[in-house]
Amino acid sequence: MNISRPFILRPVATALLAFAVLLAGIVAYFSLPVASLPAVDFPTLQISTSLPGGSPTTMASNVATPLERQFSLIPGVTQMTSSSSLGSTSITLQFALSQSVEYDFQQVQAAVNAASAQLPSNLPAQPTIRQVNPADTPIMVLSLTSKTLPIDTVDNFADTIFSQRMSSIEGVGQVTIGGQQKPAVRIEIDPRKAAARGLDVNTIRTKITAQTLNSPKGSINGGQQTLTIYANDQILDAKGWRDLVVGYNQGAAVHLSDIGSVSDGVENNQIGAWIFPGKADPDKEVQAGQGILLVVFKQPGANVIDTVDRINQALPSMEANIPPGIHVSVLRDGTQTIRASVADVQNTMLLTIVLVVGVIFVFLLDWRATIIPSTIIPLALLGAAGALLFLGDSLDNLSLMALSIAVGFVVDDAIVMVEVIWQKMEHGARPLEAALAGAGEVGFTLLSITVSLIAVFTPLMFMGGVVGLLMHEFAVALSAAVLVSMLLTLTVTPMLCGQFLKQPKPPQHRFTRAMDNGFKRMEASYERGLTWVMDHRLLTLIGFLLTIVLAGVLYATASTGFFPEEDTGLLGGLMQTAQSSTFPQTKAKAQEVGRIIASDPAVSAVGMFVGNGSGNQANMFIALKPMSEGRKITAPEIIARLRPKLAKVIGARTILQARQDINMGGRSGQAEYQYTLADADMDELNTWSPKMLAAMQKLPELRDVNSDQQSQGASLNLDIDRAAAARFGLTPTDVDDAVYEMLGQDEIAQFYTQQNSYHVVMEAPPKLQETPDILNSMFVLSSTTGKTVPLSLFVKATPSGGTPVSVNHQGEFPAVTLSFNLAPVSRSVRRRRRSRTCAIRWARPIRCPVPSRAMRRRSSSPCPASRC
Repeated sequence: MNISRPFILRPVATALLAFAVLLAGIVAYFSLPVASLPAVDFPTLQISTSLPGGSPTTMASNVATPLERQFSLIPGVTQMTSSSSLGSTSITLQFALSQSVEYDFQQVQAAVNAASAQLPSNLPAQPTIRQVNPADTPIMVLSLTSKTLPIDTVDNFADTIFSQRMSSIEGVGQVTIGGQQKPAVRIEIDPRKAAARGLDVNTIRTKITAQTLNSPKGSINGGQQTLTIYANDQILDAKGWRDLVVGYNQGAAVHLSDIGSVSDGVENNQIGAWIFPGKADPDKEVQAGQGILLVVFKQPGANVIDTVDRINQALPSMEANIPPGIHVSVLRDGTQTIRASVADVQNTMLLTIVLVVGVIFVFLLDWRATIIPSTIIPLALLGAAGALLFLGDSLDNLSLMALSIAVGFVVDDAIVMVEVIWQKMEHGARPLEAALAGAGEVGFTLLSITVSLIAVFTPLMFMGGVVGLLMHEFAVALSAAVLVSMLLTLTVTPMLCGQFLKQPKPPQHRFTRAMDNGFKRMEASYERGLTWVMDHRLLTLIGFLLTIVLAGVLYATASTGFFPEEDTGLLGGLMQTAQSSTFPQTKAKAQEVGRIIASDPAVSAVGMFVGNGSGNQANMFIALKPMSEGRKITAPEIIARLRPKLAKVIGARTILQARQDINMGGRSGQAEYQYTLADADMDELNTWSPKMLAAMQKLPELRDVNSDQQSQGASLNLDIDRAAAARFGLTPTDVDDAVYEMLGQDEIAQFYTQQNSYHVVMEAPPKLQETPDILNSMFVLSSTTGKTVPLSLFVKATPSGGTPVSVNHQGEFPAVTLSFNLAPVSRSVRRRRRSRTCAIRWARPIRCPVPSRAMRRRSSSPCPASRC
């Protein structure tokens, strides 16, 4: 049976089939989402909640633990991590790859509802659930700054216009605001003035809360008209709050302005973001100073380049809706490296096609015989693009690499077909007869070769885990190209040969005669070599065995890794100060570090935000100049150059790492490698984690060894004399509430506008909050005497240390994550130290003595770029 016969005899229909593949492939190629690597989307959900003023220990025990107990009952959870800091808790749940995110979301929502009864009753809002991808890096980072407008006004436009508009753009998955300074009304109550008028802060809070509301009021429906009822029941600015009556003293009304101050401010004055443009070659589009950072992430499967293009197209219209005093700049465009890498791979693929066509011509020495198999190359590659689009894959470095490799495979079948037909024509057959005979002769042979080749890549398509996700598109692209090439070889190639090939003639041109003579000499040389090998079979066998041994030695000694380290043009940074540092101290150190980094000639801009999470930390986005603009060194080399400069900043420790497109695990690390210790006994964990850290810091193979353990913060312990408090009719709850109202930035009320909702924050004046002496100025209302009594009568304050600044959990246990990078070494040294490098990750740290079996050692994630 001749599979190709119907197609050879119907050239028009076969040509239309090839044209259809061409058009469909072109449409598919330009419709494919573009990314740097295949999407590695673990089903991951993040649950966040806040309680302003809550200590890390309170957040971990009262918020994180009840939620974690419910989450642990959900089937399919592969990893659960949490981080609790001052006023906030974030829990990350990672599920098995086989599970549906929609189903997981429902299960998590049900678990949150089940735990709500155990959560603190004064939570400002219920925990929020959102889908995240820990492997994602931001596709764009924007900054909004102003030299004339207050930062809360800038934040309001960033939140209500930019964040909302960009979130609705196709392809945008999430927009986070760094250093958010949301507008709010701040009421600073002086407890001494309030007590002098017979008021306490709890009473004042109750009065304020009842003074602003936005409740329905109905309407008056008459015979002639309908009247919708409105009332001035909301107070929308500081001016309206100043004259608010919160009590009476000897018959005289007490206004808020009598016992404190009211001003328009920000919701949280302990956070902020700053931007530093590059110094060596400053980008005039980036404006330095305090601002707001907008960090944009893409949706899973979205075309990164198209998404960024849509954002750039929408930016002018968004800027038209904000005051001209607000400056908008792009700190980092994540598509620069993607465009460059994809263009480089595309150029490589085009060069591969040119070389393959050239080789075909050199060997066949006939332009018709060269063009016919060459037409299969673009058709097969475009057909593979259609398969990628149909399967929901993307156009990335791995799929393009597969298409580049496929060029050699897809042309093989066509060359075999042309050679067989050419041979028939050399023996006198006409082109059509030769096409029918040759296609019938090798058709099933080509089919079997193609099936066996696809079988080689089939295991990659169904491989599990991260490797399976990465290699799936590679295997699909290569297999699809080979399959389409076989179909075209059995249909289009013999049809073209039958229609366009001419009878072979002896070489006429000087060049073709020279090439023909060269091939004859090559054949003679090969014959002599083959004869020598057959005459020395023992030596040939020994050489073969030595080759096998050498291959085994090279495989055993070669450096290995999960994935090559990338230069994405973005560095992530974390700066830490002393665990008892104040926000102004951390801000000053962060600005000093930012100026040092921005002065590097390879840095285009630095954006950082201080206070998100722990108050002694600053997180940084460091955008590097593109290689096309003169950057001559890689990201790791830039980090090595900055490391000694940053080490000179006294009182601050800064760790930089090159952001990668592939990250694993739900916990974000401060370096490329992670090692996590978990223990049910918090004291034991706090004792042995520093010893582990010190042992790792002594290893010369490691750099940037650090820990996320922050257990040495300063605290003030309040000892409540319950008997003395009871004589005044007071309970610890009254004491806690009074202290929280003055020191916790309590969001006591909320008011609404057409665009957003805002909070009213109550606290003591900042000057009073600077020292523990504020406790001597606090008063509470006695339920037995009806008068205010000093808090110092039954509360004793004792300073102490060793208090957690943040509390992390792995599973349901307290955990400490040790992060580190590997020291750069030459290739020869790396080979000699391979066994030592493996010992870094497992053997040496485990030698550290552990006093109890309760100490659980587990790796938080497979190291994303492990060389072991």
